[in-house]
Amino acid sequence: MPTSRASSSSSDWRPSASLERLRLRAKALHAVRGFFAARGLLEVETPQLSAAAATDVHLESLAVHAPGGPLSGWLHTSPEFPMKRLLAAGAGDIWQLARVFRGGEQGRRHNPEFSLLEWYRLDWDTARLMTEVEELLRVLAAELAPGRPAPGETERLSYREAFLRHAGFDPFVASAAEIVTVLDAKRVSVPESLAADRDAALDLALSMLVEPAFDAARPTFLVDFPAAQAALARVRPGDPPVADRFELFFGGMELANGFHELADPREQAARFQADLHARRDRGLDAPPVDTRFLGALAHGLPDCAGVAVGFDRVLMCLCGASHIDEVLAFPWARA
Repeated sequence: MPTSRASSSSSDWRPSASLERLRLRAKALHAVRGFFAARGLLEVETPQLSAAAATDVHLESLAVHAPGGPLSGWLHTSPEFPMKRLLAAGAGDIWQLARVFRGGEQGRRHNPEFSLLEWYRLDWDTARLMTEVEELLRVLAAELAPGRPAPGETERLSYREAFLRHAGFDPFVASAAEIVTVLDAKRVSVPESLAADRDAALDLALSMLVEPAFDAARPTFLVDFPAAQAALARVRPGDPPVADRFELFFGGMELANGFHELADPREQAARFQADLHARRDRGLDAPPVDTRFLGALAHGLPDCAGVAVGFDRVLMCLCGASHIDEVLAFPWARA
């Protein structure tokens, strides 16, 4: 007799989302394909299983092992690297709706497996890409929620201005200790490790003080991040220099993360090594870097801007769902 994680009287074989929500999800998929087809972007598919893993300290790749054998690879956390290899090969403007996997992510807004909508535009800057993200959001809102209020007027807010307005300090000047003092005064629980980690303290202040202050009914683009938080984005010179990237917040959630993409292979390799050093300092695994991606950068990545959008979270916002399970057929708890 087959075994089951649940008793025969359990109803957890049923989908967690209603059939109405699943039909809306299918409608959204159709709308996304129509949106990009009308704009001439090529839909692509890239592998979910990779020989390399994410080096970002905030991401944990899920390892895959062959039965009785050695490590086979990792499930990807994003299709970004193979998509950039396609860009370097001359694919032009491309998009993909990928199933991605991230360890340690489970909760009201997180599922270990989720859908990430990612696209790249050649010779675009982040300002132009933000406009297209907003256009897609409004198309989906009109398709999925015609009876609900449309998203409010979009705001574009610099990282510095957001912190000055909602946290009361300058994120480009404040020390880690000063940031912790502000968090303590706001009764935010601060891990001891943050006392010496300025970037981690800023991340906590962003999530606990700044993000909750955004108008949930108004899409807000946060731009001009500190250079230390550039990730895979270019750094734009200035006083101070800033990372040429953005994040989109709407409905009380982060929905998108976009970059003017870094194309320098030496700088990218150095950032990978810095990531690995930070992972070791935190007691995390230091996985192999994606050398094929670095090879594509060495060949030549065209000037481009790219963005990743959490598709499930967009559905949550537009459908009025309070939990990600309400827009998934079978989340991890029922997989």
